[in-house]
Amino acid sequence: MNDQTQTEIEAAAFRRLIEHLDSRKDVQNIDLMDLAGFCRNCLSRWYQEAAEERGVAMDKEAAREVVYKMPHSEWKDKYQTPR
Repeated sequence: MNDQTQTEIEAAAFRRLIEHLDSRKDVQNIDLMDLAGFCRNCLSRWYQEAAEERGVAMDKEAAREVVYKMPHSEWKDKYQTPR
């Protein structure tokens, strides 16, 4: 497998993960953190770091919007349950 193919496969897997998380809004970040050791916020931070490593300026909110598929504040209002 060449580098381009590997990158395309990784990108497709990332998009699938984002779609899966989007389809499971019932799963709270604290549950993900407890069970998997990462959450949507971690994923968005990794996305932001990867962008910045490649010279693409991105703030935390923009990265979160990629992962949450909406502004983070909107997602919290709609889907975050009280603990």
